[in-house]
Amino acid sequence: MVNNYTSVTLKERPDLKEELNKLHSIGWVKFMRESPISAKYWDKLLSRFPGFQFILLDEESKGIACGNSIPFQWDGHTDSLPTGWDGVFEKGTLDYDTNKQPNTLSAIAIVIHPQHRNKGLSRIMVKEMRDLAIKGNFKNMVAPVRPSLKSKYPLIPMEEYIGWKREDGTPFDPWIRTHFKLGASIIKVAEKSMVIPAPIELWEEWTDMKFPSTGRYVIDDGLAPLYIDKSANRGVYTEPNVWMRHYLD
Repeated sequence: MVNNYTSVTLKERPDLKEELNKLHSIGWVKFMRESPISAKYWDKLLSRFPGFQFILLDEESKGIACGNSIPFQWDGHTDSLPTGWDGVFEKGTLDYDTNKQPNTLSAIAIVIHPQHRNKGLSRIMVKEMRDLAIKGNFKNMVAPVRPSLKSKYPLIPMEEYIGWKREDGTPFDPWIRTHFKLGASIIKVAEKSMVIPAPIELWEEWTDMKFPSTGRYVIDDGLAPLYIDKSANRGVYTEPNVWMRHYLD
C-alpha cells in the first residue's frame, strides 16, 4: 500500500506533461497506443482540459500513476451515451469546440506504473478522479471501463463476462469490482468502445504474430479477437468496454 503520495493536475504542474505521457508509453501494449481517436485528440485533451489530467507522485516526486478524464454534456439517458472510449473522447472535444456546457466527467484512462501495481493505487486513483468531478460541480461521472481480466477470456461476450460473480456476490473482474466497491454501477456494454484499424504489417509488428489468412485471431491483451482481412491488407481491433456510473451526491 502506498501511503505517502501527492496528487497534482497538469493545470497545477504543466511541467509534468512528459511524465504523464511516459507513464502511458510504458503502461500499455503497443496496439493500445495506436487509436486514431487518441492520435487526433490527445494533445488537445492535455492542453484544453489540464485540470482533469492528474499524476500521483511518490515521496521522491516521481510519477507512479496518472489519470485522464474529459468533461462532456450528457442528458443522463442510457441510449444517448457515446459509443464508448472513442465516442466520449471525441464528444468531449467537440463539445468544447462548440461551447456546450459540460455536466458530466468521463474517465479516459487510469495508468499505474508496472512497479507500483497491486499496492492499492487503483482505488486511490478512482477516488481522486471522483474528487475532481465533485470539485468541478459535475452532475455525473462515468467511465468506459476496460475490465482487467477480460483479455484472458477474449472469446466470451462482454455481456456474459460482466455477469460473472465471485462467491461473495461481487463482480468477478477486479477493475469492475474496484469501481463497484466505490459505489459505481454498470450502465451497459459499449460493444465498439475503441476501434483500431491498421495495415496487416503493423499488426504483425505490434503483436509479434503472423496472420497468414483472413479470420479472427486472439492477441495478447486483446479483450476481443483481432479481425484480419487479407484481401484488403487490413486488421481491425474492436474493443468492448463497460459503461459504469459513479454517483456523486
